[in-house]
Amino acid sequence: MIAIGGAIGTGLFVASGSSISTAGPGGALAAYLIIGIMVYFLMTSLGEMATFLPEAGSFETYATRYVDPAFGFALGWNYWYTWATTLAAELAAGAIVMKYWFPHSPSILWSAIFLCLLLLLNVGSVKGYGEGEFWFAGIKVVTILAFLVVGILMIFGVLSGKPVGFGNFTLGGTPFHGGAMSLFSTFLVAGFAFQGTEVVGLAAGESENPAKNVPRAIRQVFWRILIFYVLAIFVIAMLIPYTDPNLLNSGVNNVSVSPFTLVFQRAGFAFAAAVMNAIILTAVLSAGNSAVYASTRMLWALAREGKAPRALGKVNSRGVPVNALLVNIAFAFVSFLLSLVGHQQVYTWMMNAAGLTGFIAWLGIAISHYRFRRAYVMQGYDLHDLAYRAKWYPFGPIFSLVLCLVVILGQDLSGFVGGHINWLGVVATYVSIPLFVIVWLGYKLVKKTKIVPLNECDFTKRSQL
Repeated sequence: MIAIGGAIGTGLFVASGSSISTAGPGGALAAYLIIGIMVYFLMTSLGEMATFLPEAGSFETYATRYVDPAFGFALGWNYWYTWATTLAAELAAGAIVMKYWFPHSPSILWSAIFLCLLLLLNVGSVKGYGEGEFWFAGIKVVTILAFLVVGILMIFGVLSGKPVGFGNFTLGGTPFHGGAMSLFSTFLVAGFAFQGTEVVGLAAGESENPAKNVPRAIRQVFWRILIFYVLAIFVIAMLIPYTDPNLLNSGVNNVSVSPFTLVFQRAGFAFAAAVMNAIILTAVLSAGNSAVYASTRMLWALAREGKAPRALGKVNSRGVPVNALLVNIAFAFVSFLLSLVGHQQVYTWMMNAAGLTGFIAWLGIAISHYRFRRAYVMQGYDLHDLAYRAKWYPFGPIFSLVLCLVVILGQDLSGFVGGHINWLGVVATYVSIPLFVIVWLGYKLVKKTKIVPLNECDFTKRSQL
């Protein structure tokens, strides 16, 4: 359920409409399917390492052991920042969602309530996080399944009175729209939509029997992506023309034009907007719950490795790193306050700095797995001893590596088109890349680390939280 919850969020419920509007139904399907395949390979790479060495700070640990301690340091802090800023963004999104019902209420009230709820879910024990994510994910799954049933019935005219057919899919003579640039821009949207699936790798460090449960979750990821994303986008494209202006304007600020809301309304459900607003709220809280868990475990892992203050590596009697948890809660709340008290520019730059960090984390997973498998074989270990083996090695990590690089470097290609370069926009888009490199090389120079030779990679196991 954690793997499902990570793959389903506002990227599907609201951003899928703008993807169809930008690239057409065919372009949106192609983009989400290609990125979905990449995510599947990333998850199999992560699954192989996580079942061999379940770690609550897995990405940092794997990069440190199998690539370079400096790379692990940079990747760990990069991933912590990804989720720490995501938590602040989800607090802001949650306040926006609540204004649908309470338009004149203060944003800080709802954000404080949601932050307290997330703190309570995570401070008791890891079971609180898992239980919360289970129910949040369950609500999203039920919603999508209901949407698919209603949508398919509408396509064949059972609910809409007359069959809709497949005319909207080939509107204008082709399912593709906007050319290669539109397709590429949809890649970026799809990539952001899938971020969060990798949290299952962190959860493996505290799960019961990870050698059994993690592979089972990984194996089902591709089919979940295929059913929940590709089929949902297909249904939306069948029922709503890509030229519909509502699709272009879909976003968390206006739930009334979410493609899910539009389809439910056209099926005759009068309260569709209110229901979808509640569903989107669960998606926001789910992302916030994952953000608290992931940022806390990564900060704990960095402290345990001596790459963060040692006090953050302490755990309470229930195995929860409370100090790291409280630091993350405080960071998120201060970040959110910056967006309210007139320092919007500071908050904007913080979010810009987080823009590519998720893709950088994926890049790190692909590199770590490529070297993990090579080192494992070189040191004479038997692949049959692995609890889970990623299929299609080395194609999987190499494909993921190349596609991640393409997406990272192509984030703002439009800024270089037309003869005039928008330098401010380019810097805002790519600022996380030099920041990552500075942290990486800075640690490397100070600690004088080197790339770990394959025959020296560490495969010993140790105790967890």
